[in-house]
Amino acid sequence: MRTLISTAFISLDGVVEAPGGEPGYRNSGWTFKHAEFLPEAYEIKGREQREAAAMLLGRVSYEAFSPVWPAMEEFAEYKVMPKYVVSTTLTDDRLVSDWGDTTILRSLDEVAALKETEGGPIIVHGSATLNQALSDAGLIDRYHLLVFPLLLGAGKRLFSTTDKDVQKLKLVEYEAYPNGLQKQVFDVVR
Repeated sequence: MRTLISTAFISLDGVVEAPGGEPGYRNSGWTFKHAEFLPEAYEIKGREQREAAAMLLGRVSYEAFSPVWPAMEEFAEYKVMPKYVVSTTLTDDRLVSDWGDTTILRSLDEVAALKETEGGPIIVHGSATLNQALSDAGLIDRYHLLVFPLLLGAGKRLFSTTDKDVQKLKLVEYEAYPNGLQKQVFDVVR
């Protein structure tokens, strides 16, 4: 069974929206506007590319990343790995041709089936709505969080507000950095 890893830049109050400057959000670009850049705090991002075998995205994140990430040298390892987009509306003719093999999945059942296949870890970038659905369905195995010492208030959040049973997490890796960022890696306890 493959491991499904959710990775996120997240504010202390749980917001994950527009960390890199995506338009339409009041606090867009909060990761670089309000925290000193320390390369060591982002080591996990390079490790994710080396260790992941596939990428899973929601439609909105796919449409935001696919025109930009294929040409970015810092995401070169993601370019060649298989990608899966969970969407009920995306069509094959809207997939970009220069970002490797991409498969559209139409349901969480298809994500669950993908997890049952052979292969390495599947990484989920962005995709707030998808992350919430995956978490609520019990499909996420691990969280890689870079927590920023910011309170953003409104914005898309990593976790849903669905009333559900307690989900225990086990802290397996952590580090605090001089700029206030914290790396927190949690395994989901089953």
